[in-house]
Amino acid sequence: RSSPDVFESRMEKRSEVKKQPVGYSKQGEFIRCMEEKARPVEGLGTKSSKGGFTKDKTLDSILNVEMVKEKSAEEIKQIWNQYFSAKDTVYAVIPAEKFDLIWKRAQKCPSFLYALPRKEGYEFFVGQWSGTELHFTSLINVQTQGETAPSQLVLYHYPELQEEKGIVLMTAERDSKFLVVHEAQCLANQVQLFYATDRSQTYELVETFNHRSSEFKYMSVIAELEQSGLGRELRPGQVSDKS
Repeated sequence: RSSPDVFESRMEKRSEVKKQPVGYSKQGEFIRCMEEKARPVEGLGTKSSKGGFTKDKTLDSILNVEMVKEKSAEEIKQIWNQYFSAKDTVYAVIPAEKFDLIWKRAQKCPSFLYALPRKEGYEFFVGQWSGTELHFTSLINVQTQGETAPSQLVLYHYPELQEEKGIVLMTAERDSKFLVVHEAQCLANQVQLFYATDRSQTYELVETFNHRSSEFKYMSVIAELEQSGLGRELRPGQVSDKS
C-alpha cells in the first residue's frame, strides 16, 4: 500500500517468470554466456593443471605399452582393472566401437550439461572435451569464473590400443574436495549414457545443448538420468558399460 509503484513492478516481474518455458533457469543464461565467450569453450578447465591434475597424462606413464602389446585384449583388461581396483578412482575398458561412437559425437558436440544427484535435488556439471580428455566443472563455477573455472574431474581416454586390441583404456583424476569416487563415477557413466546411446531422443539432448541452446531444458537431463537408473547411489569403483 505504501509503495504501489514497487508493487506493480514486482507483479510485472512475477508475470514474466510465469511466461518462461518449463526448464528455464539461470542455466539458459549460462549457455548463452558460453556461446558469447567461445564455442566450444576452448580448454575449459585445462588451463588449471594445478590442483592435483596431471598435464599431458600419457598411457606410458601408467602402463608399459610395448610389453602389453604381446597380451590379448582380455589380459590387458584384467591388468588394467586389477591395477585400478585398489585405487580410489574411476576407470574403464571401453570397447573400440563404443568409443568410436562417443568420439565422433564429441567432435560434433564437445560439451554437455550433466546432473549429479545430491541429497536435495541435483547439482549440474559442465563436461567439455579437450582432445581425448573430458573435463568436468560445476555449473556454478562456470557461471562465476567462466572459462578459467578449474576442473573438478578429468577423464583420460587412451586409444593407443584401439586398432590392434579393440579397446580404449580410461582412467580419471578428481578434486577430492568436491567429488567422492561414486559421484565421479556417476558423471563418467553419464558420458556413455548420453554419447554412446542408441536411443536418438537421448543423444538429441546433447545436440540441442550444443546447437540449439535456446531449446535446451535441463529437466530433460534429469528425466533421462532417473529413467536410466544412474541417479541411484552407485557402488564406488569401475565405470559400468551400461549405455
